Amino acid sequence: MNASHPAPPPAPEQYVLTLSCPDKQGIVHAVSSFLFMTGCNIEDSQQFGDRDTGLFFMRVHFTGGQRDGAGAAATRPETPVTVEKLRASFAAVGDSFAMDWQIHRADAKMRVVLMVSKFGHCLNDLLFRSSIGALPVEIVAVVSNHPTFAELVASYGVPFHHIRVTAENKAAAEAELLELVRREQVELVVLARYMQVLSDDLCKQLSGRIINIHHSFLPSFKGAKPYHQAHARGVKLIGATAHYVTADLDEGPIIEQEVERVGHEVTPDQLVAVGRDVECQALARAVKWHSEHRVLLNGHRTVVFA
Repeated sequence: MNASHPAPPPAPEQYVLTLSCPDKQGIVHAVSSFLFMTGCNIEDSQQFGDRDTGLFFMRVHFTGGQRDGAGAAATRPETPVTVEKLRASFAAVGDSFAMDWQIHRADAKMRVVLMVSKFGHCLNDLLFRSSIGALPVEIVAVVSNHPTFAELVASYGVPFHHIRVTAENKAAAEAELLELVRREQVELVVLARYMQVLSDDLCKQLSGRIINIHHSFLPSFKGAKPYHQAHARGVKLIGATAHYVTADLDEGPIIEQEVERVGHEVTPDQLVAVGRDVECQALARAVKWHSEHRVLLNGHRTVVFA
């Protein structure tokens, strides 16, 4: 006769708390005490105190319950832990330390829109990484000012929106984009080599929610064919920078950079190929870290708990 075994209890929900506030004694104790009192268990905790700004930053990955060493369920709160209840009860802690804080479900995929023009390497890389589960995102749409990649995007089962942009219709085009962001509850917009300058108003409305990628030759080699310009000057390092978009063109807080050394024998076309690779790597890491709530703004800089 087969002995029946009780079904294992469901795995506890996982959450991420991020915060920044003026640095003072008692912050870590207050956070850990709050999580203990709500029946939560810390899985991982990272913190950083910036002496220059006097700010403290923290990221805590925790679960909504815990087990003792023998595997038996530990005492839990009378009511189940939910992200809504955590946010409501943590508010008092946040207020007492003047925190800028957020709590998210760790398994919730961030809703993302990708924007592209005529260079599709970053677009294809992000679509592929998302499709195999390498990025914790749900790409809800791709927007382009050219129809070039409509077929590629369709092959991934993602809606493609061709929003033509001219000097005359720029305001209407941005309004259409913002409507898409609102309608699809988009949390992050990624400029995957989108070659249009966004208006100051759009940058402000989506502040902290737009990531851009570009080569790291700026400000030395501006304009067309930067890799060819770099080759003519004998550049030995090819780099890429992923950053948040602000009204200051290509000067937003940097999230990630990648670099590759090249020799004198490399041709301009080979430089372009190397540039494509480093752009994809830097952008993918920036999107991943942002989507996992690992990036906190620190003025014109970032704190990245990678």
